[in-house]
Amino acid sequence: MADIQMPQLGETVTEGTITKWFKAVGDEVTEDEPLFEVSTDKVDSEVPAPSAGFLVEIRVPEGETVDVGTVLAVIGDSADAAGDGGGDAPADEAADEAPAEAEQAPAEPAPEPEPEPAAEEAPVEDEPAPAAAADAPASGGEGLLLSPVVRRLISEHDLDPTSIKGTGAGGRITRSDVLKLVEGDQGAAPAQAPAAKEAPAQAPAVKQAPPLQRPAAAPAAGAGSTPQAPAARAGERDTVVPLNNIRKRTGEHMVRSKATSPHVLTVMEVDFEKVEQARRAHRDEFKATEGFSLTYLPFIARALIDAIDEFPHMNATVGDGELIVHNYVNLGIAVDLNYEGLIVPVIHEAQDKRLAAIAREISNLAGRARSKKLSADDISGGTVTITNAGQYGTFVQSAVINQPQSMILSTEGVSRRPVVVTDAMGAEAIAIHSVGYLSMAWDHRAFDGAYAAAFLSRVREILETRDWEVEL
Repeated sequence: MADIQMPQLGETVTEGTITKWFKAVGDEVTEDEPLFEVSTDKVDSEVPAPSAGFLVEIRVPEGETVDVGTVLAVIGDSADAAGDGGGDAPADEAADEAPAEAEQAPAEPAPEPEPEPAAEEAPVEDEPAPAAAADAPASGGEGLLLSPVVRRLISEHDLDPTSIKGTGAGGRITRSDVLKLVEGDQGAAPAQAPAAKEAPAQAPAVKQAPPLQRPAAAPAAGAGSTPQAPAARAGERDTVVPLNNIRKRTGEHMVRSKATSPHVLTVMEVDFEKVEQARRAHRDEFKATEGFSLTYLPFIARALIDAIDEFPHMNATVGDGELIVHNYVNLGIAVDLNYEGLIVPVIHEAQDKRLAAIAREISNLAGRARSKKLSADDISGGTVTITNAGQYGTFVQSAVINQPQSMILSTEGVSRRPVVVTDAMGAEAIAIHSVGYLSMAWDHRAFDGAYAAAFLSRVREILETRDWEVEL
């Protein structure tokens, strides 16, 4: 027998919704065959069977949301095992026991015959209750296939899911569907209506913001209990926006990272003129051939990968009294999800890919991330990460390490600036070049400042001196 558990689909994902089972109890299952589909706040993914056999039991039906690690089903060696799971036996035993209980029941009320009519009338009044409960908005959409974030939004805003028209695949309700209803019909304020009952003196749109909870794992080893900061409270002119699941989990992950790794920031200026010349010469042809623009990001990724070959400790994980150096580069690229959260899909075996291949994978992964088409493999196994804030023209950003990695590189804005250049004869002149910064946050447990600076200097050297025309 093998238990099938809810997988961890991303560092900050803690739960998922079973949207479809591809097999029924008793069906034969082959290894790596799609077994079920799961939806989380970040991805919708088909999960393959970890082993071959027969589906003996399904413990979590379609539409239910459960935590990561929950046993969803059981795979056995034979189809006969499906009938031995004990599912029918309890029902038979209950049926056998029921008459005995019924026979004993009249003996109990015999001393007090008068209350019996009241007991008989009560069920008559309560009969409609199940139907009413089924229609209650507070149910949060039980019975419907809803992602965790949609189910939570429906519950928070006290909505009736049956009244929401879904625009997702198969008519499923999406986050946008719920927000359109809230913002269009009610606005942000009515979502806080319950607060008006608790605090009549305040405007209906205002309620006390919930205190931010620090994860239990956040305090550093040996530290005592961390005092909680006073909870922020909304005023009459404030609007309260509940944190969605992505924001909560990302916050917990980042706080845990800060508590785990002694973060250090190293920043270097880079002359991107050679990169810009190659982009300018090939961007039209590249866009026509590949279907997407050639940005600075794949050049930076290529330089990072090559520099790791000379500074392997940058591509490592801190273990229990040891540094685990990875002899391959699984490069994570942080992708923004419409300002609602981040996800980090991974380019696996990036050390074997050239510039154009890296550019294709970045574009493909980013597109699938925003449409929730990533698989579990696409967001797992990263060894080093790049976050691309530079597209917004940032100057310097101190990123937080994506645990358990040892460093994260942040791109910064690139602009045309006057620089001093030296010709072959040693003469200096002023020229206009494309210049920007690279910011690197790193774990001081893994290496020291000299090693980190030498690595980033090598990344800069590759970007400034390589013949990128040959790469393209």
